[in-house]
Amino acid sequence: MIGAPVISVRGVGVRFGDVTVLSGVDLDIRPGEVHGLIGENGAGKSTLGKVLGGYYGSSEGEIFIDDRKQSHWDTPTALENGVAIMHQELQLVPGLTVAQNVYLGIEENHYGVLSGTEGKRLERLMAECGLQLDPDAVTSDLTIAEQQKIEILRSLAREARVIVMDEPTASLSKTEVDQLHRIMRGLRDEGRSVIYVTHFLNDILDVTDRVTVLRNGTMVHTRDTSDETKETLVSAMLGGAKSETLYPPKARNPGKVVLSVRDLSSSMGARVERLELRAGEVVGFAGLVGAGRTEIARAIVGADHATGTVELDGAPLVVRTIRDATEAGIVMVPEDRRGQGLVMSQTVAANVSLPHLANIARAGVVRRGEERSLAQRVIERFGVRPAAVDGDISNYSGGNQQKVLIGKWLAGNPRVVILDEPSRGVDVGAREAIHQEIARLASEGVAVLVISSEIEEVLGLATRVYLVDSGRLVDEIDPDEVGEAEVLAALFKHQTTKDSVA
Repeated sequence: MIGAPVISVRGVGVRFGDVTVLSGVDLDIRPGEVHGLIGENGAGKSTLGKVLGGYYGSSEGEIFIDDRKQSHWDTPTALENGVAIMHQELQLVPGLTVAQNVYLGIEENHYGVLSGTEGKRLERLMAECGLQLDPDAVTSDLTIAEQQKIEILRSLAREARVIVMDEPTASLSKTEVDQLHRIMRGLRDEGRSVIYVTHFLNDILDVTDRVTVLRNGTMVHTRDTSDETKETLVSAMLGGAKSETLYPPKARNPGKVVLSVRDLSSSMGARVERLELRAGEVVGFAGLVGAGRTEIARAIVGADHATGTVELDGAPLVVRTIRDATEAGIVMVPEDRRGQGLVMSQTVAANVSLPHLANIARAGVVRRGEERSLAQRVIERFGVRPAAVDGDISNYSGGNQQKVLIGKWLAGNPRVVILDEPSRGVDVGAREAIHQEIARLASEGVAVLVISSEIEEVLGLATRVYLVDSGRLVDEIDPDEVGEAEVLAALFKHQTTKDSVA
């Protein structure tokens, strides 16, 4: 980390309407460093990353490249100066292949005619970095984790001097995270710089050289990572001494069976012989990436075609569509909040009201007063910030978007709630609020199913945990009797057994 900063900002501020997101931020990124950027959701870290990558324009302040002030700064200008950004919310074209998405905009051509070499170029790039995907696979057919890899490969393909990675590990397995960290260190050794925006503090301590903490849109400090601990980082983020998120007390007296599933078989590979959820309990699904946890949930709520028996309170229930499940009181919060959960062009109120239009509309006309009242209750219940029912959801932080997403499905007081990656891409504060809400649901007698790639989260929230592999429930464990290492060992054992049989 020697020499003048590659990119610097001085006094940068960003406003969306009357809302100030960043104010007076100064930051230097040195050549050959991995620089962490952390803060609570809404602190402005993703916004600052997007300013550096040219995706957002700043309302005030200056940007410097190699100590040269830039009079104009946008994404093309940033790329011309060697600055690329990998977005937290996937920016991919669903109908294109993996290779086409990776090299979109930087294709090789001859007099304007594309050479069609993207596949070969991608094979070379993947051999260098260790990430593997099928170059010819259509992006819409891939999982969120696989699409996350495409975003990483896109940023690497630009051969930028500075790469902004905004929550790149949110959907990756532990092995894939370690692999990404090796890539970051390799870029650093080449003299390139990585700006690592993440809420995983262990990752910050593991791979970064320096770390900048933001709070409420302002910079708290920048320090060498070697001088930080998880406790000091959390304290700086939250503005006082506070330990990492603690899981709320678990409900220990579940009631009667609310949801019973038997002999479930879906078009996407889910195969469940028997699953029961009781009133007032939190059940967890733990599995490796691609284990089929989401496919089971989608089959239950009618998102995928399925056969089998579903009973609610002991009575048979026909679930052919998501609407059937919702009207019966079974809701699912999807993992992809941008693609499946929220309408990014709409307001908070419009998003919250979508599942409830039948109750707040008369003769096809939405009662705006009831819609706003419904949204206000969600805002207050979850502490959404900014607390504006008419706020543009696309301008909210990932954590506040997640609160709106969860809140809109809970606003109808469901009997069964399925949460797929409920804390994906959120910080310590937002995660704690979501965990408290899960405990609150259980205390009110709701049956809750939590799906999470973070085994620690599943163990911390659930009173019963099912291990999932190949779309099947392969075992049931007591989360109070085992640790993360034992769960991982069991999952790998099931996978190894399956592979040897195959």
